[in-house]
Amino acid sequence: MFHWLEKNPFFFAVGVFVVIAFAGLVEILPNFSEASRPVIGLKPYTVLELAGKEVYKKDNCIACHSQLIRPFKSETDRYGQVSLSGEYAYDRPFLWGSKRTGPDLHRVGNYRTTDWHENHMWNPQSVVPKSIMPAYKHMFTNIADIETAYAEAVTVKNAFNTPYGDEFQGTRAAWDAYRPKVIEEAKAIAADMKNQDVKDTVAKGEIPEIVALIAYLNRLK
Repeated sequence: MFHWLEKNPFFFAVGVFVVIAFAGLVEILPNFSEASRPVIGLKPYTVLELAGKEVYKKDNCIACHSQLIRPFKSETDRYGQVSLSGEYAYDRPFLWGSKRTGPDLHRVGNYRTTDWHENHMWNPQSVVPKSIMPAYKHMFTNIADIETAYAEAVTVKNAFNTPYGDEFQGTRAAWDAYRPKVIEEAKAIAADMKNQDVKDTVAKGEIPEIVALIAYLNRLK
C-alpha cells in the first residue's frame, strides 16, 4: 500500500493531510474544551445584570465598544488582563464587538464606579471632555424589563444547564417570590447614585434602565 501511495503523489498528499488533521484535532480539541469551561469563581449573571445587558444591546453600545482584550502589551497595559475563553461561558450572545470608537469594556468594573457611570451616561463630556459619545438621559426614566430578564435566566438554565438556583422555575409565583431580590440589588446600586429621581423610582419597586446597565458594567471584571 505504501508503495502505491508513493507512486500517486495526490493520494499521498491527501493521506498526509488526513493524518496531520486528525492528530491536530486530537491535540487541540481537549484543550479548547477545557479553556471554554467557566473560569474558577465565575457565576451566572444576576437577573438585574441580564436586564442591563439587554439595555447595552438595545442601545447598541457594541457598535463603539468591544469586550475582548487581545494578548498584546499595548492592550493589557491599558485594559488589564487578556480575556480568557472561560470568562464568556455564560454569555449568550457574546458581545466581543469589532470596533473601538470608545475603549474596551471587558474589565471596566475594575476601574470605574457606579458614580462615574452615572455621570458619564448623563453627560459624557463632564467626565471625558473630548468624548464624542452622546448622552443617554433616557435611561434614567425608561424602566428596565426585569421580568423578561428573569425569563431569560430560566431559559438558559433549562436549555444550557446554566447553574441557576431552584427559584428559577418559570412560573408567575416563582417570579413574584424572586422579584424582591432584584429590587434589593437595584437599591444597592441606586444608593451609590446621586440622581434622586432614580432613587425614588427604585424605592417604588421599579428599576430604571441606568441602574440595570450599571449593574451589568460593574460585573465586567
